[in-house]
Amino acid sequence: MRFHLEGRLVLSGDISKAASDIPAFIEEANATVLVKGAPAGKGARVGLFNVKGDTLEVTIDSDEFVRSHDALVRLAKLFGQRFGRKLAVGVRRVEADNYLIEMELEREPLQLARIPFVETLRFDGKRCTVTFGKLDEKFLSEKYVDRILTLIKDKVNAQHYAGKSEHWEQVFRSPERPALTDQDPTALLEKEGWIRRGASRGQWIFGPEMTRLFRTFERIVERELLEPLGFQEMIFPKLEPFSVWERSGHAKGIYPEVYYVCPPKSRDPAFWEEVIDHYRITNEVPLEKIRDRLDLPVGGMTYAQCPALWTFFQGRTIANDRMPIRVFDRSGTSHRYESGGLHGIERVDEFHRMELVWLGTRQQTVETATALAEGYRRIFEAFLELDWRMARVTPWFMAQERLVGDADQSEIGTTDYEGRLPYRKGTAEEWLEFQNVSVNGTKYPRGFTVKLQSGEPLWSGCSGIGLERWAAVFVAQKGMDSAAWPAGVRGPYGGTPRGIRFL
Repeated sequence: MRFHLEGRLVLSGDISKAASDIPAFIEEANATVLVKGAPAGKGARVGLFNVKGDTLEVTIDSDEFVRSHDALVRLAKLFGQRFGRKLAVGVRRVEADNYLIEMELEREPLQLARIPFVETLRFDGKRCTVTFGKLDEKFLSEKYVDRILTLIKDKVNAQHYAGKSEHWEQVFRSPERPALTDQDPTALLEKEGWIRRGASRGQWIFGPEMTRLFRTFERIVERELLEPLGFQEMIFPKLEPFSVWERSGHAKGIYPEVYYVCPPKSRDPAFWEEVIDHYRITNEVPLEKIRDRLDLPVGGMTYAQCPALWTFFQGRTIANDRMPIRVFDRSGTSHRYESGGLHGIERVDEFHRMELVWLGTRQQTVETATALAEGYRRIFEAFLELDWRMARVTPWFMAQERLVGDADQSEIGTTDYEGRLPYRKGTAEEWLEFQNVSVNGTKYPRGFTVKLQSGEPLWSGCSGIGLERWAAVFVAQKGMDSAAWPAGVRGPYGGTPRGIRFL
């Protein structure tokens, strides 16, 4: 990497009279603070410099060991130490007018990337050249430049990361089991009145028959997984502030899929009187008038369910005798704006699931994941009798955070469980992911500053049981006649309840 910066120190007073002292100061900086922490012969160096009244102009060239923007900040600190008392002059701010960076990428970009704050971005094969215009002190001192360079690398790598199909390895395939139907499960359920579309997009209302099937799945999971492994029930928040997503890592990219929550600017009825009166007169909700009275979003409806739990542990040290911690939540819905991907009950904006989270040492976390994997396999084989498969995949955060192929993180990853949809036979959508188990390593404990009493690294894992997707796979293969269902489901289901009939 190569960095070339044209910047300046803006001072609190004129230093023209001390101009003769500046060459020695620059020489000292080049020999000390600008190479501190770098290998011999590496680091940053001030080349040209010039004194103009209350400004010291400099050009700084560097490598990746001491980047030029960091060098400018170091230079400012040294100036204060050397001249603050002597001249009664301090550094008011640091600025840059031009900044050029060249770096080598791991791969050639497949298309141009758009990056905020960048003046020009050019690629020549794997060679990337970035230029910035005028930059203020906050931009230079708070790692904005470093994050932009990382963002460029991540965007280029993401162009080559086309999704799970490139990082998918089948590890188990059940016996092929004959399906009792070849119909779309959503169409079947809707026709028989077990479900009806809700008033909101991507939302369903589940009748007594379908709700009993959901509860049957839950009872099986409780009996076969949660109780034997000692999982305890908790209630996680369903509104997730941005501060949670910043720590969990979701703030890096979930914006197109979030249902945002905006509080009112005021609860004063007089502030809302025009809105109320407008509706009373027109019988129409004045959306634009409401929008004008909303404050900025504070966050969104729960997206991944488990991140909000981590504020319970945030900044705390957990006692060794409580390890491993195993908890689950089933207290409410999760929400994702699925855009054009809506389909039936398996791809919705509002969905129901049991979220399992566990914390422990590395060994305990991996052991829990293994026990869950064995339990799911037993449920899908002996109880639901599904046609299914299991695959090891690369989770999104590993690709995003550059953990792919890291030997120290080899146990981190996600196992997906996919069920066959007979009505989609021969298509790319024949298999539906309906379950997963993830070992997340130190990602969440590190993000929320959670420690273990012993000092060992704290690891965690999570597993989401999506009830809509379990039902979609089950009904797609087993149909709606509960008398023909496998005994492992038919028994706890107890027969189809008396549903609601319309005239």
